[in-house]
Amino acid sequence: QVQVQESGGGSVLAGGSLRLSCSISRSDGASSTSCSHDMEWHRQALGKSRRLVARLYRSGTAYVMSDLQGRFSIYQDSALNTLDLQMNALNPEDTGRYYCRVVWYDRCVNWPDTWGLGTLVTVSS
Repeated sequence: QVQVQESGGGSVLAGGSLRLSCSISRSDGASSTSCSHDMEWHRQALGKSRRLVARLYRSGTAYVMSDLQGRFSIYQDSALNTLDLQMNALNPEDTGRYYCRVVWYDRCVNWPDTWGLGTLVTVSS
């Protein structure tokens, strides 16, 4: 069984930075899977719909949503199967729970998309 876990959330003042990390692990303790996958960061503010923040395709192509470019960046460690989200110049509108999602391909294409439980980011002015 595969699990996705987010970490790195917390409370910061406006203008500050946080780095979130998403990791994939297996119930047997291994960190890797033999299936290619996309990894995504989403966020959900209180009372609002969940939205895509950034995506790393299995090809290695990555993008951050246009309204967050310049402040948010993603970094991959393929050996560890982690995807970090670096967030700079945070403002109160960035407050929310940040989730990681994994979309599977190859022989794992029938696996359901795997979500983590999220990590909470609070930005105060």
